[in-house]
Amino acid sequence: MPGWPQVRSCGGRPTGDFMSKVSVAKFGIGQITRHRVHAFRGVVFDVDPQFADSDVSYETVQLIEGRQRKDQPFYYLFAENNQTPYIAYVSEQNLLADTSGEPVSHPQLEDMFERDESGCYRWRTARMN
Repeated sequence: MPGWPQVRSCGGRPTGDFMSKVSVAKFGIGQITRHRVHAFRGVVFDVDPQFADSDVSYETVQLIEGRQRKDQPFYYLFAENNQTPYIAYVSEQNLLADTSGEPVSHPQLEDMFERDESGCYRWRTARMN
């Protein structure tokens, strides 16, 4: 789809067939990331090609994250800090790959993902009754 970023898999290789004009998202679905400044980490479960969250105002993101360009990928994370799990919406410029090897403990994570031998989170396969 034009305008959507090319998403990388947990291993870092792009997935899908996209037009060359589309930007490439740095982090993939299922990848564990950590915030560059704030003390939290999380698993990517969705990505917007640019700021597009209707539930969070851009001004609120500016207050929390500092000056952010709207024209970069923004990621939805199953996030955790030392106090609580939550959903985070974070710009690409504020995320780093988490290399700790530690799993993320978020109550919604198991509904959508399973962790493989390499430590990456993969979409859970659908179960038929």
